[in-house]
Amino acid sequence: MCLLVLAWNAHPRFRLIVAANRDEFHDRPAQGLHPWRAPLPILAGRDLRAGGTWLGLDRTRRFGVITNFRDRQPPLAGAPSRGELIPAYLGGAADPQQFFGALGPRAATYSGFNLLLADGQSLWYGSNRAQPFARALTPGVYGLSNGLLDTPWPKLVRVRAAFGAWLAGGSDDPQGLFTLLGDRTRVAADHELPQTGVTRDWERVLSAPFVLDAGYGTRASTVLLLGHDGHVFLAERRFDAAGQPGESHAFDLEPGAWA
Repeated sequence: MCLLVLAWNAHPRFRLIVAANRDEFHDRPAQGLHPWRAPLPILAGRDLRAGGTWLGLDRTRRFGVITNFRDRQPPLAGAPSRGELIPAYLGGAADPQQFFGALGPRAATYSGFNLLLADGQSLWYGSNRAQPFARALTPGVYGLSNGLLDTPWPKLVRVRAAFGAWLAGGSDDPQGLFTLLGDRTRVAADHELPQTGVTRDWERVLSAPFVLDAGYGTRASTVLLLGHDGHVFLAERRFDAAGQPGESHAFDLEPGAWA
């Protein structure tokens, strides 16, 4: 997962709105959004190599999403999978503050990550590249890619502006969110590119909200609309290496209902 915009208690109908793109190597096997079975009944995709997930929701409408942190530090040899953190949160009883409190002492054993966790009362952000490690977020609109929360990379600035326009328009149509996630425009001027430790050619490829490359790119776009009343709309659209749409999955759940 490499780009997302999020609104927390900033819409009259929805407690939480998320629009997110997951970028990954095309040869890394993954299962699309689906209901996991006992002992962990969540809605999530699954990384079939390490077994974790990048985004998920549980029966009680708790939510979690993780992105990798792109910097000049290489991945830690033998580090645990960052994808295990979402199932660990959704499968436990801790609230976001408690989960981050327990995670903090061992956060450095993971390669760089950003983690957003929500329940019915709070939304927390944490990163093992940030000081402090974790903090509660106030109601509002946020953007995240592979830097710290709200780092103004051009693609995130553009998508967040489109997200703001969608919110201001009073729409509840998820198609508008999928449209802004599908923006394939790269940064035109090299001086506007972030410098994150990859080559300039790769910075150009990664500068589009929807990353298109034969080896690595946007594998899935996900939209979540979580109502104040507990109604859930969660949908995922998957893409192949050429950026063509593949399978899609959608769950429209009334308050109290589950997949």
